[in-house]
Amino acid sequence: MDKKTIIFFALSIVILLVMLYFVGIDEVLNALKDANLALIALAIGLQFVSFFLYSLRWKILNDIANLECDIPKLFPIVLVGLAVNNITPSGRGGGEPVRAYILSREKDYPMEETFASVVADRALDTFPFVVLAVLTIIGMTISFDFSPGLLALMVGAVIAIVIILILLIYMCVSPSFGMRVDGWIIGLVRRFYKKNSQELEDKIHNVIKGFQDTMNMVIHNRKVMYYALPLSFIIWVFEILRVYAVFLAFGASVSPVVIGEVFILASLAGMIPLLPGGLGAVDGIMIVFYSAAGISASISAAATVIERLISFWMPTILGMVILPYYGSSVLDKISLGSDSKEISDESEDE
Repeated sequence: MDKKTIIFFALSIVILLVMLYFVGIDEVLNALKDANLALIALAIGLQFVSFFLYSLRWKILNDIANLECDIPKLFPIVLVGLAVNNITPSGRGGGEPVRAYILSREKDYPMEETFASVVADRALDTFPFVVLAVLTIIGMTISFDFSPGLLALMVGAVIAIVIILILLIYMCVSPSFGMRVDGWIIGLVRRFYKKNSQELEDKIHNVIKGFQDTMNMVIHNRKVMYYALPLSFIIWVFEILRVYAVFLAFGASVSPVVIGEVFILASLAGMIPLLPGGLGAVDGIMIVFYSAAGISASISAAATVIERLISFWMPTILGMVILPYYGSSVLDKISLGSDSKEISDESEDE
């Protein structure tokens, strides 16, 4: 973990502590004492179901791409990826190269193919999120008095996600656009690598070609529409049910629809590439909007703390405990700034 990430962590935790101070730490602690432990255990169980479903969806995509790997192998890699997502301020995307790299190294598959399967997995997670985010913005605009600036920020964030998703898919289905991306990357290589860049350029050509081939294979397979995409919606349902179970544990009387709306809005804030895992921003939005929905501030804060312990800190700790099994160099080489040439060379060596 680099110094910048540690600073962001510290800042985010300070923000959360300040919010708890204004809510009333004593009231939050009293709410925690009265929590229903059975329902909290249920929420933890629902989180592990989500981990399993993440692994199952990735397995479906890997099978389509002829990257055979069973769920017991994928499950810990998923946890490591989630942990890296949570400790890197990169829009919750820092763990994707790590997943691809570990799978490539463990199963001796080309990095471009494993990375394509990971990107397809992320895209499938993003599609239902965009649908839910649009519905959430419409619903919450009716239910809450949003400022024009906040509304514009949310709409802009959704539009940006959609544009990135469309460009990614278009690059894979349009050879001409893929060649333009290839040329743009090569142009950057020639600008920064003046000497002996031909070998690196050839590698980039091969990586992009392999990525496009694998993505095309995944995109055009019916199993994606029949199994993987519906599974993505089911995963989001389990995510919302987990949050709902936590609030029920504190005796909160609130509609699951409201729980889902605030959770989606908070998840959107968590994609801002400034804070690790959206720490501070996610917690603050959840406390503010659940309170605005009629839940007492103390219960909103207590439930948010428990929910984040389950959804953020638990996978982060589990993933970081598992990481040494694959070697801490995985985190150093990919998450903390290793270039693509070094990664590619090491993948070939191993």
